[in-house]
Amino acid sequence: MSPVWLTIERAIAEHGSAALVTLAEVRGSSPREPGARMVVRPDGGFAGTIGGGTLEWMALAEAQALLARPQAAAVRRLKKSLGPDLGQCCGGRVTLLIERFGAEDRDAVAALAAAESAGLLMTVTAGEGERPMRRPVRAGDDIPEVSGAYVRLADGRVIERFGPGPTPLYLFGAGHVGRSLVRALAPLPFAVTWIDPRPGAFPEEIPANVTVFADTDPVRFIERAPAGAFVAVMTHSHGLDLDLVIAALKAGRFPYVGLIGSSTKRARFAAAMAKMGIPVDAIERLVCPIGLTEIRDKAPASIAAAVAAQLLIRRDAVARAGELPRDLTRSDDAAHA
Repeated sequence: MSPVWLTIERAIAEHGSAALVTLAEVRGSSPREPGARMVVRPDGGFAGTIGGGTLEWMALAEAQALLARPQAAAVRRLKKSLGPDLGQCCGGRVTLLIERFGAEDRDAVAALAAAESAGLLMTVTAGEGERPMRRPVRAGDDIPEVSGAYVRLADGRVIERFGPGPTPLYLFGAGHVGRSLVRALAPLPFAVTWIDPRPGAFPEEIPANVTVFADTDPVRFIERAPAGAFVAVMTHSHGLDLDLVIAALKAGRFPYVGLIGSSTKRARFAAAMAKMGIPVDAIERLVCPIGLTEIRDKAPASIAAAVAAQLLIRRDAVARAGELPRDLTRSDDAAHA
């Protein structure tokens, strides 16, 4: 969804109030993980999801009811069994936190919106009274290292993460697969910088999360790309592909460097890079063939779906500070050429 606190801030400005629904606790199976959120307006409009189904519809109704009672307590906690209570087959138990924000909360919400806009926001909340006191984590706070978007500590405090923002993706090549990939990534959490040196290579319609550059020196964009960006290479030229891959791997600051091509292309590139003195460990970081190789359909839209899925897996691995599954980088002769 859009940034949580900015969405709440806008809803207050336009509708007078908003409710934040957070999936605070999960035991057993559930459609979403702790920290899944949605923002609900008084008119029933909402952004985000806690998993759909009966649970979400119930949460929407409860949030609207809370918004309709401005004199009631600003916070509700609901514990539900997905099977007996709601008839969902997941079978787990969940706790929902529903919070109402109105004009009186405008300054606090604006401060959190500004902090979230500046980057990944982590907050600490103490107490469960009329209004839990949520504030950004500060240097010097005694906060253990935690993972997840909503974590309750043993002392009762709650640590929440809002964000992160979209992952920068530098996409080189505006051919059939590049165009399909851009369309596939349009609703996903990536900020795409799309580069191709050929005049007229880009389509007329460009998704909102994409910035295009028709530049005759694509390699220089590798130097511009920030640490942590993803790089996907699928240009019209094998020579340009090689130059881009070498620059990206030598930079050593990108968690994903993907190259479209078969295992034969990978072998040729690896041999060429080895002769140039590129370290073996750098070469091994190259993801080629690109995309989930279990998807063997070579239609551009299918390749794009396979690549988008792989990018999401890598994004999740980076967010969790975990290691990439080994089979994500394996070669496959039947993979995308």
